[in-house]
Amino acid sequence: MNRIHNFSAGPAILPLEVLQKAQSDLVDYEGTGTSIMEKSHRGVDYTQVHEESISLLNSILDLGDDFEILFLQGGASTQFLMAPMNLLFSGQTADYINTGAWSTKAIKEAKAFGEINEAYSGKDRNFTHIPTQEELKLNEQAKYVHFTSNNTIFGTQFATEPETNGVPLVCDASSDFLSKPIDITRYGIIYAGAQKNLGPAGVTVVIVRKDILDSINKFDIPTIMDYRTHAEKLFNTPPVFPVYMVKLVLEWLQKKGGISFFEQFNAKKAKLLYTAIDQDEFYTGTADHSSRSLMNVTFRLLSEKLEKKFLKEASSARLDALKGHRSVGGIRASIYNACPMESVQALVSFMADFKARNG
Repeated sequence: MNRIHNFSAGPAILPLEVLQKAQSDLVDYEGTGTSIMEKSHRGVDYTQVHEESISLLNSILDLGDDFEILFLQGGASTQFLMAPMNLLFSGQTADYINTGAWSTKAIKEAKAFGEINEAYSGKDRNFTHIPTQEELKLNEQAKYVHFTSNNTIFGTQFATEPETNGVPLVCDASSDFLSKPIDITRYGIIYAGAQKNLGPAGVTVVIVRKDILDSINKFDIPTIMDYRTHAEKLFNTPPVFPVYMVKLVLEWLQKKGGISFFEQFNAKKAKLLYTAIDQDEFYTGTADHSSRSLMNVTFRLLSEKLEKKFLKEASSARLDALKGHRSVGGIRASIYNACPMESVQALVSFMADFKARNG
């Protein structure tokens, strides 16, 4: 085995023991003589996987009977339009908090279905800042308030949910899902592409509060885009292998100690890395200190030439996928739940050595 230190922003690192379990099951799932990918999505074996995945996620988030858990396709990008398509009528308003590229895309899609109040935009500050409550210009009549909990490109993250005075939150939680506790009672919808903290690319988890479902009274929604369709039954063929992988990751997460364990673990990793960045001006974090992400740590060096050298030497040192998003450049280390402490320690050690040789 020749595993590297993987800092990819997504599809991202998966727990090694999950990959090994999947490897052992790949050809012959649980002694059944076929792979899980070869089984009917309505058969007993996959049905059990599907239901166990829902049960595990329900238990981890303590959802009780108040939410429906759906495994859909199309990523968060489809949810950018699916949420307003289900929830907004023409003339109704939704609040959107714009903290980055993905929020911007969500706003663009939502405008096709209703009025959008941009309650905050970080564009003028290059999306380096998460707004305080006082900076939000919320509409009391809003149908919902949409926010992106963590911004992979700019390395910012909401430390806690925005206060909405009872208006339900709709959250794109793709890149920090299950990494820290949330107040589930404040959410109407949470959606997350699996490929950061939950599994491989190909499945999107959508959690919808049942009273939100009950309030949908639109009749012109295309069948496959209607949340009620998927809550009622398994409508179309789900991505069976990604859902199976989600089940394994959820079992791993629960075995490790659940969200409370990863909240502390992720904070320790981030502290170690941000401490290395903040020692002097050789490395400079790109996000405001109060807005820094515990999932995607973004920083710059003294010049782009030095950054290219850093990335080349890091790759040779088996530190992979550290190049910042193409729209912003720089360096980005994604340290999701499955990123081991040893990888962060290896990166910090490399950073110290690189600074000593080039500072």
